[in-house]
Amino acid sequence: MTTAPAADSPSEASALPRDNPVWSAEEWRALLTGPPEGAARALEQAAQGGMALAQLYYGQFLVDGCGVSADPRAALHWFHKAAQAGLPMAMNMVGRCFDQGFGVEEDPAQAVPWFRAAAEQGLDWGLYNLATMLTLGRGVAEDKAQALELFRQASAQSHAKSTNMVGIFHEDGWVVPQNLRLAAYHFARAAEGGDFRGAFNHARMLIAAGQMAEALPWLESARAGGHARFAEQMTAWLAARKEESLRALARQWDEQGRA
Repeated sequence: MTTAPAADSPSEASALPRDNPVWSAEEWRALLTGPPEGAARALEQAAQGGMALAQLYYGQFLVDGCGVSADPRAALHWFHKAAQAGLPMAMNMVGRCFDQGFGVEEDPAQAVPWFRAAAEQGLDWGLYNLATMLTLGRGVAEDKAQALELFRQASAQSHAKSTNMVGIFHEDGWVVPQNLRLAAYHFARAAEGGDFRGAFNHARMLIAAGQMAEALPWLESARAGGHARFAEQMTAWLAARKEESLRALARQWDEQGRA
């Protein structure tokens, strides 16, 4: 079960902001970790006042329904305003909305220029999302060679999902010679970086190497960090394995899912 690139949710603008000319880092931290209703009101006021970073974050609150009713169309409006102000993450989020049909009709071809704009600013998520489109030929002509270069650039920024994708290229021999040793190295890095797909792929490599005891915690980590559909796919993969310990784990997970 090699895991292909996938978009799990439009929620990528979740890291605390670094520098902002109006609010200090401490004020941002207090706002974003406080009661969501109060944070949403403050962000809305600041967004309406023209603060680009607040526009980005208020858009994310609207996507998530955090402290405010979910409104993807309004979220796209604020992402677009922040993108026009030059924020790379906002450009990326406009692309995500077009790619996933969030607040607008799904249109991958419209998403690509936004991802490219974010990638040109060096944003790791922009690099990852543009590389994903190029890998899949989604909204743009397939170009796995360029995709690998972009994944590598994002991986160099410790972007765990991109590191996992570099591993997949080496495992499957996409535009590079197949090299399972390099694949295992990148999967381990992705797992350690917190990517649930990387954790699963790292576990697969450990199982193949006969290191079952080392693999089991990474399987649990992948299940804990992934979404329900991914957990179902993992359970099916385990259930089809020849190792009784893995089939037993699949039964355990299945029982837990029905409890």
